[in-house]
Amino acid sequence: MKKSTLLTLLLSAALFSTAQKKEPELPTFGKVEKAELEMKECSFDEKAEALILVDDAQLEYIIGSGLDMKRRIRIKILSDKGLEWANVHLEYVSQNNDQGITGLEAQTYNLDDNGNIIITKLEKKLVYDKKLNKRRSEKVFTLPGVKVGSVIEYKYKHVGMGLIDWYFQRSIPVKYSRFKMDFPEEIEMHVTPRVSRKYEQKKETSGRRVINTYSMAEVPSFRDEPFIINEDFYRDRLETKVKGYTVDGRYYNRVANWLQVIKALMEDEDFGVQIKKNIPRTADLDAKLKNMTQPYDRMKTIYKYVQENMQWNEYVGIWALDGVKAAWKDKKGTSGEINLILVNLLKDAKLNAHPVLVSTHDNGVVNTLDAGTFDWPGYQQFNKVMAFVEIDGKEYVLDASQKETPAHLVPAEILETQGLVIEKIETYEWGWRQLSNQNLSRNMILINGKIDEAGKMTGEATISSYDYARLSRLPVARKGKEKYIEKYVSANQGMTVDDISFTNLDNDSLPLVQHIKFNQPLNSSGEYSYFSSNILSGLEKNPFVADQRHSDVFFGTNQAYVIIGNFNIPEGYELEALPKNIKLIMPDTSIVMTRMAQFSNGILMTKIQVDFKRPYYPASQYAEFQEFYKNLFDLINEQFVIRKKKA
Repeated sequence: MKKSTLLTLLLSAALFSTAQKKEPELPTFGKVEKAELEMKECSFDEKAEALILVDDAQLEYIIGSGLDMKRRIRIKILSDKGLEWANVHLEYVSQNNDQGITGLEAQTYNLDDNGNIIITKLEKKLVYDKKLNKRRSEKVFTLPGVKVGSVIEYKYKHVGMGLIDWYFQRSIPVKYSRFKMDFPEEIEMHVTPRVSRKYEQKKETSGRRVINTYSMAEVPSFRDEPFIINEDFYRDRLETKVKGYTVDGRYYNRVANWLQVIKALMEDEDFGVQIKKNIPRTADLDAKLKNMTQPYDRMKTIYKYVQENMQWNEYVGIWALDGVKAAWKDKKGTSGEINLILVNLLKDAKLNAHPVLVSTHDNGVVNTLDAGTFDWPGYQQFNKVMAFVEIDGKEYVLDASQKETPAHLVPAEILETQGLVIEKIETYEWGWRQLSNQNLSRNMILINGKIDEAGKMTGEATISSYDYARLSRLPVARKGKEKYIEKYVSANQGMTVDDISFTNLDNDSLPLVQHIKFNQPLNSSGEYSYFSSNILSGLEKNPFVADQRHSDVFFGTNQAYVIIGNFNIPEGYELEALPKNIKLIMPDTSIVMTRMAQFSNGILMTKIQVDFKRPYYPASQYAEFQEFYKNLFDLINEQFVIRKKKA
């Protein structure tokens, strides 16, 4: 899933321009043109709900203080959906007052009925700080008087920020993005551009300081493409690091390797030290384990016990910020505390268990080649720690902060990613692991439908969802019938649900069974009525209709669908020519679809089976993939046609 580093560097070199042309004159804060307020749409991205007019930042190293960033953002609101950009959250490290947001100014620009520009300033009393966890907080505010057509603008200084990666590309288009890095010449900076379009770079010196400016103009939005592992991974950006610095003529290397990162973690008070803590086992856990001899059963029992007895406080992270003993006593903690407790108990039960650092799909894709620096270690790439257990050559990954995932499944949010197992260096048990799972996302759908002379189908469906299909459907089922209908039934045109019930909601060793009673009018044209046998499968609509795609197609798991239908045709009606039984195979054989149908004594019997044997497809294969998907959905949605028999 990782981009080729060589290809990226070659592509970036081809797109790079040491800009000799003059930088555009950016409007000063508070000076807005009437044309910006009269703008109705983005000229290079017509579907945009909002447009970032200016995103301008300067990261400056202050000797004796550290890194501060000054940033200014100006946004045009183009639709109701774009109004959410007026809600701003600026995150910072608040522990030990390491960072802070200062000098905040924000205002909204509108036109009145006479075409005059009206400025509404944000009042300081409407800005507040919200604590996220022990280490981090955010400054929160909403710009006043915002409506469709407004221009909003804010600027601030992020004190003690540290290095950041700069994103030219956002979820809405950017008219102009500029990033300046102002450092003493003694500091050796390294910037890696991960871009797919042209950018400009200018290098200047001022005394003993080096100023590098990077800019990009008219950057289209990176909209949410279906089945993507992480949007940021594909956005145009700059990755930055401090490689080293020179003091009194001596060079100090700051680039770390993974051995150094692992060693530092094992010595950290909030991580490695916590693994060595003596977590007292409870009497009821001891009773459960007393007569268990099989390692898998012991692992599963401890995992289930921690799941059931520890409450997650909604904070993620790799650290045990308040300590595992305190969390165990309170029966509540961060995901880091809960899973380090789990590792502790598994080790105490003589199981081969270790903490494993992971990055969830939402957090981003880990660069395994970059261990970071001593100032920004590579563990910053991860947002969770889980338990990694090896039993008889089989690997298990456990996250006890999540209640629904059974022990035999790798958590869905980290599938097909790289995890870093942490252990003492001398054990050689540390290192990278590919976090995959051979279990499928499998749905079996049984449909019994009866069609009446009025052209209405009344039926019952039984859907059995196994493993990852169960995991994805379970949270929606728990939210109730309305949410379930919205998610899984609404794609079936005209269908009305009469009743829904669920079986095995709390038994993770059995499939989630969904019982649905429904009715649905058939489509008709003249004397003909027609319907599809692909009902309630989750495959009703093709998600890959866009002709172009920038990201890989990421399913996460292999998949299997079986849709079996029995449809009673009303007496006196006949079926038009039966669609042919057919088998469709992707050229690389990774997707196979079979469709069969038989009609006898007024009953139509159908079976559709689709097997996906790969969890992801590269963007370079998208044209072939999309063409196959079009043919696949044409076939599984092919209509059965009935009409009244002619006398």
